[in-house]
Amino acid sequence: MNVEQYARMKNGAGFIAALDQSGGSTPKALALYGVDPSMYSTEEEMFALMHEMRVRIITSPVFTNDRILAAILFEMTMERLVEGIPAAEYLWNRKKIVPFLKIDNGLLPIVNGVSLMKPIPELASRLDKAKKFGIFGTKERSVIYEPNFQGISSCIDQQFEVADEVLDSDLIPIIEPEVDIKSNEKRYIEEILKGALMAGLDSLESTQNVMLKLTLPDEDNFYSDVVHHPRVLRVVALSGGYSQEHADQNLAKNDGLIASFSRALTENLKYKQTEQEFNSVLDQSIQNIFLASTRKVMN
Repeated sequence: MNVEQYARMKNGAGFIAALDQSGGSTPKALALYGVDPSMYSTEEEMFALMHEMRVRIITSPVFTNDRILAAILFEMTMERLVEGIPAAEYLWNRKKIVPFLKIDNGLLPIVNGVSLMKPIPELASRLDKAKKFGIFGTKERSVIYEPNFQGISSCIDQQFEVADEVLDSDLIPIIEPEVDIKSNEKRYIEEILKGALMAGLDSLESTQNVMLKLTLPDEDNFYSDVVHHPRVLRVVALSGGYSQEHADQNLAKNDGLIASFSRALTENLKYKQTEQEFNSVLDQSIQNIFLASTRKVMN
């Protein structure tokens, strides 16, 4: 494990840029960027356009390590080049931004109020590939919709099982049990989830450290116990469908949480913007999220 990267993730000021939209979410991400479906006819063309968007973000002069700690990549992005260099290598060697990899294969249908991760039969080979490309850690997502004890327990059990395999590969896992922000019972889900997370963290060995990516809670500092758990390297927050402004405001109220935003980071970026316009909008988004992550905004 890269000691410099570990120290940066543990103590650095800033946030994580989530650039890991995969097959299911790519069309929506491109549409928000102003790329109409008529502009591509095959999946290969769609992913090529998505890669162009990511490269435009990563290579922007405002995408720097003074505000951005890390970036999460989709596997196909990891395998592609940025200015002739593999994406993860470019991030770390050119920008000193720590590279993570999304490793899940998407979600199963909802059972017991949760969408578990689809099986990952290629997980071992994917982790080996991640290490070869210089990846520091992984991210794996499932979603919770209802305050169902059995469902949430199975969700967290699966997350920690995958995390164990990631840790065995000498990578740092980001455990992501997203809570649906549209649920009328979100607060009850969060209460059950926190208990399950604390039990999972307590089960880790003293040499095992993980990160967590959580939906911004209804109650300020609700995850304080999780943030301060000795096995937790960092807790990051997902925007989960909130606007950037709303997500920033909520994030700033939660000590110890930093952002790991995807759509909220890119919501005002457009395909037809000039480079000056694009960089200006990206710079403002990065600054807003950075300030929220470092508690330097007015609550």
